[in-house]
Amino acid sequence: MNPGFLEYRKSVTAGGDYGAVEWQAGSLNTLVDTQGQEFIDCLGGFGIFNVGHRNPVVVSAVQNQLAKQPLHSQELLDPLRAMLAKTLAALTPGKLKYSFFSNSGTESVEAALKLAKAYQSPRGKFTFIATSGAFHGKSLGALSATAKSTFRKPFMPLLPGFRHVPFGDINAMRIALSECRKTGDDVAAVILEPIQGEGGVILPPQGYLPAVRQLCDEFGALLIFDEVQTGMGRTGKMFACEHENVQPDILCLAKALGGGVMPIGATVATEEVFSVLFDNPFLHTTTFGGNPLACAAALATINVLLEQNLPAQAEQKGDMLLDGFRQLGREYPDLVQDARGKGMLMAIEFVDNETGYSFASEMFRQRVLVAGTLNNSKTIRIEPPLTLTIEQCEQVLKAARKALAALRVSVEEA
Repeated sequence: MNPGFLEYRKSVTAGGDYGAVEWQAGSLNTLVDTQGQEFIDCLGGFGIFNVGHRNPVVVSAVQNQLAKQPLHSQELLDPLRAMLAKTLAALTPGKLKYSFFSNSGTESVEAALKLAKAYQSPRGKFTFIATSGAFHGKSLGALSATAKSTFRKPFMPLLPGFRHVPFGDINAMRIALSECRKTGDDVAAVILEPIQGEGGVILPPQGYLPAVRQLCDEFGALLIFDEVQTGMGRTGKMFACEHENVQPDILCLAKALGGGVMPIGATVATEEVFSVLFDNPFLHTTTFGGNPLACAAALATINVLLEQNLPAQAEQKGDMLLDGFRQLGREYPDLVQDARGKGMLMAIEFVDNETGYSFASEMFRQRVLVAGTLNNSKTIRIEPPLTLTIEQCEQVLKAARKALAALRVSVEEA
């Protein structure tokens, strides 16, 4: 194990096992550690457990497929992959129609960037605009769009042709598009998260996403939405872009798409954009992408989300939790700067990084698992399964109150 990761676990947990888990135990929304203590999961595997841990419907679908055919040659036609692609075409907003399947969110973003390049290169458009605070992954292309200097510096120089503008600032976006056109560096695509996850659960101003869509149309740029973390019901809609009825040209999915059972990513695009791959479908391929086990998991996950109306549950329970966190923020203004979110993607921002780490450790003592966001250490994410019960929501709020009370005492004693 990377010793640096072990040191990190020590900093945010209490007890000798530092959060080692016993995978055969726990329930849909909980984990049990090696000492037999049960924890409510409010981290959700960084957004993969939307339908809970080991959801029986998803597990059963994967087990059944495992007995039939776990893997196949990409040379062959696979009805299960076609079924998933057809399902996503019906589920996703607007004219999104064709899917390329991979194994992770980073791969989904890489495919989106390459697809945009393939579509726009004949038009002389090569530049990408991303946003400050963005996180799109850590492979070379995705990292070029990611905005965290800590992750970028060791691998410089990254890919050329990427520039970043402030997230939520539509004037900055217009200026960047205009400047690129004036200098002959026309923009191929704008890539952004409808709500920034690793940036600290940052919600853009109302009307920002429709305005970006309008600018992309005006300048002939594609719009890529990275919904790897916000998709699959997390924010109270199946996809976060649906809150303002904005339709991208390319949509990136992963994380919860596999139901917390199998890794899978999907890059979904309109027919116009995806058609650049029709003549040569081997321009971008992957050995394991869209394998039968992953497709079975994704189809079962979508069924659970729809049949149990989990997006609506995310909205209801998210409102309850966020109201509670905001009340705690009013009671502890010396510790909490902000509580924000949408649906079951929430964050509590503290006055500094150390307070954030201490809160995570105190929540661990209260048997609730939370963690910071990658780009903003003083912000603790609250990202539980959408299947969290009302009773468990109440337990989480009680735990947060106890954790904040303990933090205040430690500050006063310091």
